[in-house]
Amino acid sequence: MELGAVEPGGKKGMALHTKILIGLILGAIAGFVARESLGKDSETLSKMVDWTKPVGEIFLNMIFMVVVPLLFAALVLGVSELGDIRKVGRIGIRSLLMTVVLSAIAVLIGVGAINLVDPSKSISADQKAELFKNYSKEQRVTEDPVQAKDAAALGMVPKNPLRDAVAAFSGGILPFMIFALIFGIALASIEAEKALPVQSFLEGLFAVSLKIIEFAMKLAPIGVFCLIFGSAAKLGYELFASLGTYVLVVLVALAIHQFVTYSLVIKYVARRSPAEFFRQMRTVMATAFATSSSNATLPTALRAAEEDLGLPRKISNFVLTVGATANQNGTALFEGITIVFLARMFGVDLTVGQQFMVMGLAIVGGIGTAGVPSGSIPMIAGVLATLGVPSSAVGLVLGIDRIMDMSRTVLNVTGDMTIAACVTAMEERSEAKSMMSPA
Repeated sequence: MELGAVEPGGKKGMALHTKILIGLILGAIAGFVARESLGKDSETLSKMVDWTKPVGEIFLNMIFMVVVPLLFAALVLGVSELGDIRKVGRIGIRSLLMTVVLSAIAVLIGVGAINLVDPSKSISADQKAELFKNYSKEQRVTEDPVQAKDAAALGMVPKNPLRDAVAAFSGGILPFMIFALIFGIALASIEAEKALPVQSFLEGLFAVSLKIIEFAMKLAPIGVFCLIFGSAAKLGYELFASLGTYVLVVLVALAIHQFVTYSLVIKYVARRSPAEFFRQMRTVMATAFATSSSNATLPTALRAAEEDLGLPRKISNFVLTVGATANQNGTALFEGITIVFLARMFGVDLTVGQQFMVMGLAIVGGIGTAGVPSGSIPMIAGVLATLGVPSSAVGLVLGIDRIMDMSRTVLNVTGDMTIAACVTAMEERSEAKSMMSPA
């Protein structure tokens, strides 16, 4: 159920995402009016921005406070579910391989698109510096503090994951994620009765973290108003031209992956008609678009897989259940685009190596992202800090995230169904081949 959609007593109230969008619009209008009436260099305007800034920071800090526990719990639980592939053999291995390949293609499309278009080019270097100053309490740093101490931290096992957890917003998020991945693999490898207490604790930690984010999102309309007011007052119309182009890039990239990549995979791997496949999935896609939640769409997807697509229950149940958490193609694509876009908006030009790192983190982030509305925001904030971008930069996209969230959720659930259909076809071909082979 959409947070804020139903008031006590059963009366239907305004949806939270609508309130956030209104906050964005009002903040933009107020910022533009203040800028035009007072002048962009006015001392009064600067004071107004300083007064509103703390409110936005309180809202963002409530989200940031649970980044570490949320990412740890989500990654460990996601990887431990994938670890069960050894129990289901060939089906699990094929599902995992297709998840990685499709996620990699999605992120390549996303990062390629944002490099090709670059919505930040309409913002001048001075405006980017002003944006950085407005969103950061600290001076820009050119070298990551954690990597300065340990240059080999990238891609390696951290020596002290607790140190990296504490330094999550100053470069420690990557080694901490590696620790979570190793922890999840180990958890999946031990006896079920020993793993159960740890899984139960992490499930509780995950639920509590999501509840705290839910509390924070109640402040989102006011928080987004204050954040956008400051940006509009300082940068003017150019900021929103860039944001509009960014949204368009995200939606076009999602559409390419949905209707080109998936269609080719469905036709040549699953050996089905893409048009018929999408027709059979129309109810599932509509549910995903309306709820913005892979988890909320799961019951509809399970029913459609069996009744409409004719997929075997043993395959569809495994692929769709695990995929609701671990296969987030649309989220991986969105995270890749958003991280590169925000880095450039704040004057941080990523090297080729850093962009490949972003792509890898986005693929892993697809496993560790909660299958709920705006579940990718904590992940993006942590990676931005690693790149020297203020983590509060995510405030720029919060107000316009809803339409992208709805669209990428459609991609996520379509990806789950695509993998289920492909694994089914592979299994059928393997069985047919074994029957034809001499005993």
